[in-house]
Amino acid sequence: MKALDVSKYILTKCNLENNPISNLQLQKTLYYIQYEFLTKMDKPLFEDDFEAWKFGPVIPSVYYEYSHIGAFKIGANYENYDSILKNMSSYETELLNSIIEDKRTKDAWFLVDDTHKKGNAWDLVFKNGIGFRDTISKKQIKENAF
Repeated sequence: MKALDVSKYILTKCNLENNPISNLQLQKTLYYIQYEFLTKMDKPLFEDDFEAWKFGPVIPSVYYEYSHIGAFKIGANYENYDSILKNMSSYETELLNSIIEDKRTKDAWFLVDDTHKKGNAWDLVFKNGIGFRDTISKKQIKENAF
């Protein structure tokens, strides 16, 4: 599965439930989701890799899809947005939805701070900018995301 497909699900769910989110919140929500799937399901939800950017872990393809919106809330609604759920168990669906419902209400800068903790995966890769745009491996996320 692609992170962009998961993003379309997240954005549409948030908008339909009157809790739109920004690109920054979306990036962090994807990171939490990937971490939870790696630790609880022992597999990633999506195949894309995160990169270490200044404001935390980022999936470039998703970032650039919505970058024209800037820091504003993304008002996108997609048809068939829930098609990603077809191959997911009820537990996986519940896990995905619970993360979205929790993180969409958090301030974007709270989420940034949470992913920037000293010694975590992003910090170890970013290295005060030396590792800008370097990949944060799924192994690093699973073992040391937070």
